[in-house]
Amino acid sequence: MNKKHILEKVYDPNPVEEKWSKFWIDEGLFIPQVPSSKKKFSMVLPPPNVTGILHIGHALCFTLPDIIVRWRRMQGFNTLWLPGTDHASIAVHNVIEQSLAEKGLTREKIGREEFMKVAWDWKDKYGGMIIHQLKKLGTSLDWTRERFTLDEGFSKAVRHVFIELYKEGLIYRDYYLVNRCPHCGTVLSDIEIEHRERKAKLYYIKYPLLDSDESIAVATTRPETMLGDTAVAVHPDDKRYSKFKKKRVLLPLVNREIPVITDERVEQEFGTGAVKVTPAHDPVDFELGKRHNLEQVIVIDGSGRMTEAAGEEFKGLDRFECREKVIAKLEEMGLLAKTEDYEHAVGHCYRCKTIIEPHLSWQWFVRVKPLAEEAIKVVEEGKIKFIPSNWAKTYFEWMYNIHDWCISRQLWWGHRIPAWYCQDCEHIVVSDEAPAKCEKCPSSKLVQDEDVLDTWFSSALWPFVTMGWPEKTDDLKTFYPTDLMSTGFDIIFFWVARMIMMGLKFAKDIPFRHVFINGLVRDFKRRKMSKSEGNIIDPLEMIEKYGTDALRFTLAALAIPGMDLSLAEERMAGYQAFANKIWNASRFVLMNIQGEELCLKEEELTLADRWIRSRLVWIIEELQEALENYKFYDAANKIYHFIWGEFCDWYIELVKPSLKQENRTSEAVLVDTLDQILRLLHPFMPFITEEIWQHMPSSGKSLAVASFPKARKNLIDREAEREMRFLQEAIVGIRTIRAENRIPPKKKVDLFVRVKDERKVGKKAEAEIIRHTKEYIQTLAKIRQVEILDHFPRQKKLLKGIAGSWEIAIPIEKGVFDLDQEKQRLEKELSKIILDIEKIETRLKNTNFLKRAPNEVIKEAKEKLRDLQGKKTKLEESLKHILSLM
Repeated sequence: MNKKHILEKVYDPNPVEEKWSKFWIDEGLFIPQVPSSKKKFSMVLPPPNVTGILHIGHALCFTLPDIIVRWRRMQGFNTLWLPGTDHASIAVHNVIEQSLAEKGLTREKIGREEFMKVAWDWKDKYGGMIIHQLKKLGTSLDWTRERFTLDEGFSKAVRHVFIELYKEGLIYRDYYLVNRCPHCGTVLSDIEIEHRERKAKLYYIKYPLLDSDESIAVATTRPETMLGDTAVAVHPDDKRYSKFKKKRVLLPLVNREIPVITDERVEQEFGTGAVKVTPAHDPVDFELGKRHNLEQVIVIDGSGRMTEAAGEEFKGLDRFECREKVIAKLEEMGLLAKTEDYEHAVGHCYRCKTIIEPHLSWQWFVRVKPLAEEAIKVVEEGKIKFIPSNWAKTYFEWMYNIHDWCISRQLWWGHRIPAWYCQDCEHIVVSDEAPAKCEKCPSSKLVQDEDVLDTWFSSALWPFVTMGWPEKTDDLKTFYPTDLMSTGFDIIFFWVARMIMMGLKFAKDIPFRHVFINGLVRDFKRRKMSKSEGNIIDPLEMIEKYGTDALRFTLAALAIPGMDLSLAEERMAGYQAFANKIWNASRFVLMNIQGEELCLKEEELTLADRWIRSRLVWIIEELQEALENYKFYDAANKIYHFIWGEFCDWYIELVKPSLKQENRTSEAVLVDTLDQILRLLHPFMPFITEEIWQHMPSSGKSLAVASFPKARKNLIDREAEREMRFLQEAIVGIRTIRAENRIPPKKKVDLFVRVKDERKVGKKAEAEIIRHTKEYIQTLAKIRQVEILDHFPRQKKLLKGIAGSWEIAIPIEKGVFDLDQEKQRLEKELSKIILDIEKIETRLKNTNFLKRAPNEVIKEAKEKLRDLQGKKTKLEESLKHILSLM
């Protein structure tokens, strides 16, 4: 036996994974050819945050597309999977500012220049962590093309896009009410807000009418904003307030006179039907204020603290502290009419979960509607397909109701807005480089905008800028548009829609053809994973414990399109056992290889050889179809059952007699089948398959670039499949009878088979198949001798049964089966079950139990009773049979 073919006795994933991960990268196996005559397949990696750490969602999002990429590469496609990371403005700010706070510092104290140095140092120190972890996951990315959204080329492209959109009037600056996170210190776009139901209070506050003893009561959940009210509004058709129209009220606590106005947008059913109007702190009030030309009084600043405009008593207070003080003051003055419990949706920052604050300020916006029209069209026409298709509906709902996109962020880490303000004439200069002087006046006093662009603005350019745009590079010509984008449903709006809009606008084509939406990873109880629940599964820990291949295969096997994954560690342990099964089976195959040259003669093929070759054709076809349709679960389950159930449990056992007889044809089929299996499994479990394949005869440079199996339809043998199915049913039946009668597994017994000659399986009579497959029956069912009879011998005591379509009998021999002992065992088991049945029946007749016990407990008791009654019936039948033999 060649030493090349020797596998270690036990599979240890760690050194194997480290070895092949390095080998693939060092050998440049994931680098595509440019130019190339081959058909291409390309993808860009959804860029993880540069300071991120691999979590289970990442593991899913990166494993599934890697399966597709590896499969396409093996199919002969010129394959590019391009990696990179995102600068993630808010996430990095949160991390660095937390670090600064521990030292008693803030970003304002150290200044922008020093903060940027700290941020770049942080990126250099921790930015490689996620890259290392991606490699550990076995992702077949081309690391020579790695990009970063803040690298020089990317920054240049971002400025170019901003300038072009500005010139076309699609980017503009406006004084507008936006969402601001007081904790992160920046504005957020509408889709970066998470709305959560919260229990709150609805406060009814009296606003006294001028020159009258009457007052109007308004209802609000945010009494602190009343300090910035500039009107009270009622519906024009609300007769309750007819006499108050065009009158004025005195704003409590501030003593400012404000008008009573009418507007059709007022909801008469809410509260009292009269509402306070705060144009600077509420989106609806902002629009209402513009229509009625109301003053905008800012009483809460960007950090969530009250301004001077809130009055001497309240300035500097946190907004929620101010709320308590306002309520206390109103109560003291007798102006708080009543308070009610109230539940409503409140906006939170998607990053830090702080309650957002509507904030009036100058911001930059993208006029999105003109860009959205073409992006809607390409999905409607099927040029871009969502998988599952129902996600297209979600996409359309958002696109048809799209709002302008606020793209400026009050942060420092990111793409600084390329706009300069003239300090003399206030003209805005938008330029790729810092202008020497103003375009409108001779002034050289120009100051750049302090804000940076929303991270999603640069991410929207990811599919084409990573390939060198705006230059007309070979990569862009070869690989754009890409073929697949695999991502989560939660960023269809944030990212997918914007990539489509920007790709069509600037690269003049769709960014990808298919969008595969994966589900969330939940725990085995289908709960969302969270620290508070203590149910987080760390993929790196799972890799250390079970190996990368087991983790990857688990995620694939659970990935049903359109559904969340219910993940349990036990599944990974199960697929680790699968990896060990493959290793042991491969070790057996390799130990039985007689030489490097394999010799296959068609006339020497056994039934088992013909059967496994035929089954392999079907599996190849089914696997190809499943992967074409992104049915990862289907592909994984098919290859799993074929390897474990058909190859390991059946074919390897069936081929052992042939190997003992040195049948080189069976040896060749065995080796070829294993080779095909390793190729089929490689996209799912790349490490173990590569390690085994390298020990195979005539292996090449790497399984990663070996050809994927093609279905050889000429090898389909339906006759062999029918005969083998007939044989398998019989062997399973024999094993069952042995187990039920407690015949020791290794003890060989004789077998009588009663079969009618005229019955056929395909073209052959059943008796003929049995005669030709005696050796298989003897090997797999531990049978000493098989006799085909017309009638069972009457003089012998027999254990009779049905095995498949056969009537079989096993003679009772001394040392194999003790009738007295079996009778005693059955009687003992039957007595115990009868006792258990009586206990449960007594409980179920007890009215107190039925009244007090939860429905689940009662249901469980009834199910257990049914189960025990079924066992009782079987035991009684077995006992009856034993008594008949005595």
